[in-house]
Amino acid sequence: MNFEKLTFDKISARPVVVKLNRPVVARIATMDEWPLILIDVYTKEGIIGRSYLEPYVVKSMKYLIPALKDFSDMLSGSILSPIDLYEKTRKSLHFVGYEGLSLIAVSGLDMALWDALAKAASMPLCVFLGGSIEPVKAYSSNGLWLKAPNELENEAIELLNEGAFSGIKLRLGREKISQDLQAIEVVRDVVGKDISIMVDFNQALDMGEALELCHQIDELGLYWLEEPILYDNLDGYSQLTAELKTPIQLGENFYGPRELYKSIQKKASDFVMPDFMRIGGVTGWLRSAAIAGTAGVPMSTHLYPEVGAHVMRVTETAHWLEWQDWANPVLKNPYSLKDGCLIIPNEPGLGLEWDEKVVAANLYEK
Repeated sequence: MNFEKLTFDKISARPVVVKLNRPVVARIATMDEWPLILIDVYTKEGIIGRSYLEPYVVKSMKYLIPALKDFSDMLSGSILSPIDLYEKTRKSLHFVGYEGLSLIAVSGLDMALWDALAKAASMPLCVFLGGSIEPVKAYSSNGLWLKAPNELENEAIELLNEGAFSGIKLRLGREKISQDLQAIEVVRDVVGKDISIMVDFNQALDMGEALELCHQIDELGLYWLEEPILYDNLDGYSQLTAELKTPIQLGENFYGPRELYKSIQKKASDFVMPDFMRIGGVTGWLRSAAIAGTAGVPMSTHLYPEVGAHVMRVTETAHWLEWQDWANPVLKNPYSLKDGCLIIPNEPGLGLEWDEKVVAANLYEK
């Protein structure tokens, strides 16, 4: 197959809602179901590129799917060039803004385009991008939400055992600081001193609360403090990063590489962790990885572990892959874990195939 000559035919975008094994419970939201948009990009040569979006809010799918279908009409007959089509689709939505839902739709398409090209070349995406197939270091982000501290012990053990992880994420932001402190103590006691504990506030705190709590936990040996305050308060993050010994993690809400660049310029965090549906898919990630690499800032993934595993293999400052299995129900062959790492399958592209029985049973039709 001459992959340079793949020709765009159409996009299929299907809304699916699955139940979470462990409901998301944060101060800003509680969710027990998880929306997914399954994207199939068809080419006239018969190659199908696949990706998915996880837009958090079920009702957001009624805006994203029409955007993807508009791309389908606009791109019919185009040569499958992810870089060119990334720019073309972004510019088609320029007047409604480059961020938000616009970039999310572009990102979903972009990931599927890269999958199609790598498939046509009969290479795993990481190899197609110039890397190699090796295990990717991961931490578990599958639970430890805002439960009562005394309910965390068994779950922490379960999460570590799911993949022999060396890192685990704990959510903070309870109404009382004493409860967060107790949660950290419970999890540390059960996982031991050799397991890295990342904590995520999910933007739960105002600046005053963040200064108080983050200074209180600064000596507890935590691996990073993630999004304690609103994601766009870069001046506040710069202050926290300068004052605290524990590294600050930021980035899942960066809409495109320029936002990552602005954050690094302000020294708003020690680490960055872009999300694929917001950073611009594979294209946005590669551009962001160049910026982070030049600045020497460690770069981790947010959600989308399948895509994340591949691009981490070509990321200069690759740090941690966030592991969660929320999309696994719709995948025919979910990626496997071994010794705290995600294993990249030796399959063309991303190796994504849908479990059509599960898809059919969970289609969202409202």
